[in-house]
Amino acid sequence: MGHSSRRKFLRQSSLGAAGYLFASGLVNSSFASSSVFSPSRTPAILGGQPLFNETSWVKWPMWVQSEDEKTLIESVRSGVWSRAKLVDEFENKWAAAIGVKRCLTVVNGTNALITAINQLDIGAGDEVITTPYTFIASVQAILANNAMPVFADIDPATYQIDPDKIESKITKKTKAILVVHILGLPADMDRIMAVAKKHNLIVIEDACQAHLAVYDHKVVGSIGRTGCFSFQNSKNLPIGEGGAIVSNDDKFIDNCFAAHNLGYAYGTSTGAVAGDSFMRASKIRLTEYAAAIGLAQLKRLEDQTNTRHENAAYLSSLIKDIDGVKPIKLYDKVTRGAYHLYSFRYNPEGFKGMSRTKFLDALRKEGVPCSGGYKVMHTQEFMRETFNSRVYKGFYSKKMLDFEDYKQRNNCPENAALCNDAVWMTQNVLLGSRKDMEGIAEAIRNISKNAGKI
Repeated sequence: MGHSSRRKFLRQSSLGAAGYLFASGLVNSSFASSSVFSPSRTPAILGGQPLFNETSWVKWPMWVQSEDEKTLIESVRSGVWSRAKLVDEFENKWAAAIGVKRCLTVVNGTNALITAINQLDIGAGDEVITTPYTFIASVQAILANNAMPVFADIDPATYQIDPDKIESKITKKTKAILVVHILGLPADMDRIMAVAKKHNLIVIEDACQAHLAVYDHKVVGSIGRTGCFSFQNSKNLPIGEGGAIVSNDDKFIDNCFAAHNLGYAYGTSTGAVAGDSFMRASKIRLTEYAAAIGLAQLKRLEDQTNTRHENAAYLSSLIKDIDGVKPIKLYDKVTRGAYHLYSFRYNPEGFKGMSRTKFLDALRKEGVPCSGGYKVMHTQEFMRETFNSRVYKGFYSKKMLDFEDYKQRNNCPENAALCNDAVWMTQNVLLGSRKDMEGIAEAIRNISKNAGKI
């Protein structure tokens, strides 16, 4: 079967990537214990049989020995381990997948963000507006450049930064908006780009969780001035550790290349590659064997992304009418979500007052991996420690560094509420079958039905 025919088969099979996994012998023939699907079933937390066992879900990261190892072994045996032709190949293919001219790989997504921010001349004294609902790396990347994170609250339906809240946070010191497509779902880029254009601000897309998510026919990461990705082990394209910066701006990427290679000039940068270093920089180059792993994972990403998107939509349709459950919403122009995480909001009132902690425990006992997600970011101790540093005291006023005042200025009530009621499931759950999605919905419905006993 040809490549295009195989992709068509996978998408039409209703199992998507799960069908491929079964055919490859990577998982058991039965994902869920479907024999125990029953409205009268006793929940596992009350002694009933769990709907899923620990082997039910697609193992992540995925490795298909017969397909994936040839290039990796050849790269290891070659002795060429530092960046060379395989890194170049991965960068070219990732740029094509995102729909941009250029890609530069680095050692992880955090350093992709740090480098991109730095090479956009954002630093001490500058303010960067971002979302409070994000992984810590988004904020640490701003702090690593000695800039000031400013938080704009979220849209409670989509969990993304609310464009209506951005404009009120803009000051004469604001230089950029760091948009995070959190959970792998696109933010409202039309409105964000309009605000940025109005105030002459740089837009950086943190797409570290959003591999191949699509907004208005554009892959996220290609809409702003630059986009950054992570290839950490849990990500939808896992390498172990790795990251990428993408852009259509040749000079910017050339400067990022120099920054990731000890400041030695590259492309449009002045000087010669083997000449004198022309900037203060680091050394954060990707290895050849990491690129070999990335190339293997990239072959499956399109089909897996479609499967996640389709299964997420199906699961949401199954649980949206359960009292106390509100699935995450996509903006109208989002045609594909990456769904690094699937989420819904949990209301104890629909479960007879059951706490989220108890609900998560009950769902885990059914064999469904889940968590409560992020905690409030701007009140954490790393922020206070940064404000007490000599660099920050040298560039910011005492009032700006008053931590209690900072917490108040950056208070985001919608974010705080979400941190208290979100429920997450990891992306590999969405690589299961439609029957698995029905099983998850059955588990939630059964917990709800028996909430008074739990």
